[in-house]
Amino acid sequence: MTDIIDTTIQAGSLNTLVTAIETASLVNILKGTGPFTLFAPTDDAFGKLPKGVVNELLKDISKLKKILAYHVLTGKVMAAAITKMKTIKTVESSKIKINVPTDTKNIKVNDSIVTTFDVAADNGVIHIIDTVLTPASILL
Repeated sequence: MTDIIDTTIQAGSLNTLVTAIETASLVNILKGTGPFTLFAPTDDAFGKLPKGVVNELLKDISKLKKILAYHVLTGKVMAAAITKMKTIKTVESSKIKINVPTDTKNIKVNDSIVTTFDVAADNGVIHIIDTVLTPASILL
């Protein structure tokens, strides 16, 4: 098994996220012992952002770090635990809402659907999402 960063790189559909993590100098943190939980937006998720936003974020490191921290939880939080929660606090210090429909399909974190749960890493777990999460304090 590999750490969260290497697992993210190997996924092949999370390249924009990897670039953002590298640009924000967060690689060493997410390669640390953790454990961490990462809600990982796909390349398509970043593609949903308004034109030019990704390039702007890659230049605004402070804002980029805040957005990335909003995708990370302290501890290894598996799907079984997430589905029992209403909200969960991120490393960024804000909370994200968890919405579990009665059929337990299309579980959402804020407005993002979790497309893949429980991707294992040595130092935590990754849940792949279809939309970039943004804290209320940041407008994109």
